[in-house]
Amino acid sequence: MSAFPVHLHEIHSLGDGEERSEPAFDADGSPIISQAALVLRDGLVDKLASLDPIPGALEQLLWHFGYKQVAEVTGRSKRVLKSETGRLFVDSRGNGTNIAETTAFMADEKQILIFSDAGGTGRSYHADLNAVNRKRRSDYLLEAGWRADNAIQGLGRSHRTNQASAPIFRPVTTNVRGERRFISTIARRLDSLGALTRGQRQTGGNGIFNESDNLESNYAEYALYELFKQIFQGRFAEVPLGTFELLTGLSLTSTEGGMKIDLPPLPQFLNRLLALRIRMQNLIFERFELLLSQQIETAIAHGIFEVGVETLRAERFTVASIESVYTHPGTGSVTNYLLIERVQKTDIKTAAEAVELATNYQGRLIVNEKSGNAAVCIPTHSIFDDDGGVVPRVLLVRPQKENRVPVDKLKSSNWKQVLTDEFVGAWSKEVEELPKFTTDYIHLVTGILLPIWKILPRLNSRVFRLQLSNGEKVLGRVVNAENIRQVAEQLGMKNKLLGVKVAKREFAATQWLKSISRRHFRKKANLT
Repeated sequence: MSAFPVHLHEIHSLGDGEERSEPAFDADGSPIISQAALVLRDGLVDKLASLDPIPGALEQLLWHFGYKQVAEVTGRSKRVLKSETGRLFVDSRGNGTNIAETTAFMADEKQILIFSDAGGTGRSYHADLNAVNRKRRSDYLLEAGWRADNAIQGLGRSHRTNQASAPIFRPVTTNVRGERRFISTIARRLDSLGALTRGQRQTGGNGIFNESDNLESNYAEYALYELFKQIFQGRFAEVPLGTFELLTGLSLTSTEGGMKIDLPPLPQFLNRLLALRIRMQNLIFERFELLLSQQIETAIAHGIFEVGVETLRAERFTVASIESVYTHPGTGSVTNYLLIERVQKTDIKTAAEAVELATNYQGRLIVNEKSGNAAVCIPTHSIFDDDGGVVPRVLLVRPQKENRVPVDKLKSSNWKQVLTDEFVGAWSKEVEELPKFTTDYIHLVTGILLPIWKILPRLNSRVFRLQLSNGEKVLGRVVNAENIRQVAEQLGMKNKLLGVKVAKREFAATQWLKSISRRHFRKKANLT
């Protein structure tokens, strides 16, 4: 009503032949109102007023399932509901509504519960054995928020002791890629909180998030640098450099015309991404995600991907040999090298599981004409070559392992698509020949590690936690088999050097004491 232009304008001709529009005024000097503009404004207002209201997440759930089936514990004093006839009305709520709604849900009078930070403090919504409603909870994390401690507290409302069954947690996002910015923040903070509270990063997120959800990790930094490099070098054809700098306001070009050394930081890039149109946002974010997946995949393949303390499980862990490799001179604490034998049951997929996998993930059943082995070919994410070109790949799932190969390489290989019967025969034959148990060895350095941390190989800094067959628990850093001798020699050299230093200090102290004794003896002789 206030912004729609309704004042009448007149066209005036200037002396140089140009025309200009100016507001018209009546004899009293008041602006003249255009009746045609008033009709257009009133029509637009009527159209806007007749549009259906845009419901939020709470309203959608309440209107879809009906407010008689949904218990709302959010602290709202008023809300808009929909009657059975489809008419909207305002519902006012009192102070005791939250308690009544919680009681209705736990008594199985209402099947759905919605709670927020405002209404969820100090309450329990788990499948309590003492409650009427013992059905398994499916906890949809609709808005993760920005605080990891609040998120964990909220998830803990439906996962507590004395429960009939554990809940299923389901984080909810849309197909707008920029929304991953918020999931990234809560994932990073959940990981950090897990590392602080449990000493193991995975525990903070309770398995809800994986490594690619954390968009503020070192791998994400590497992926962002590669993305900037591709844009600057023109290898991202859909997003030219000028377009990217104009839309995001981020400059990648230095004053000398080259690529900047101090590139925009990752949080700023993610925030600017949210301001783009959905199509451009998804386009850039998809390339960034692929680069991130490629970084993580490469790190895992080289055995250098850090996931904090990893808990290993197997049929049996036994110590094959133990050797003391370092003793701290100050405390006497010992660092040991353990060779641990691991016996684990082979994880083998059956033919029925392979066929089901192909059905669920648009896979193809293929057999290698040369070796006779079978595999399920499933579409997977692509990677980028050195020129920024997209390299399509597929995932080959075998009875015991899986690997990703480029599509072109697969076409030129001996793999061919076959019918189900032939595939099942080839798969089952390979499964019968595989061993049911496998044995391998793990090299661990345990005990006091901080003084010798820099001596250990930097390429692999994984830390394992396991329990031996005799019940003893072991925590240590992994060392590759080819590096263990070199590490042992370096630790032995350090022991010798420390021994020499200690011997020198002891010799110096002895000489000092002798000199004091001699001076004391001379003074005593002179006095005599």
